[in-house]
Amino acid sequence: MPGPFGPLETQVIDAVGRLRRPGTVRDIQGSFPGVAYTTLMTTLDRLHKKGALRRQKVGRAFAYEPVHERPELEMRLAARNVEELLGAARGRGAVRPLLSCFIDAVTERDRVLLDDLERILKEKRARQQRDADR
Repeated sequence: MPGPFGPLETQVIDAVGRLRRPGTVRDIQGSFPGVAYTTLMTTLDRLHKKGALRRQKVGRAFAYEPVHERPELEMRLAARNVEELLGAARGRGAVRPLLSCFIDAVTERDRVLLDDLERILKEKRARQQRDADR
């Protein structure tokens, strides 16, 4: 899934998701005063090509719906961004500053998140150990 999404793309994904059914350009156009019909049509097509929306032909138009719910989409985008960062950092020594920076950012934002991170790490290690013991 290519990305990241621009501001208009994000708004379009949200507008389509709020419909709770496949929607056409005309269905979401009211949420975008001042944005041309053709701009929305191009944006929907781009989001389809990026894998964020699926579409089906309805008469002469396409109806779009999100491939994933918003939380799942955000999780996939975050995971891809982390993979890209880790891929860019060559070797264990290069990853360490990245992890340190991440932990510092989490700590500054919310100490509870740091506790969550520690809990998640413990659960992941326990799962890996169980898998290795099998």
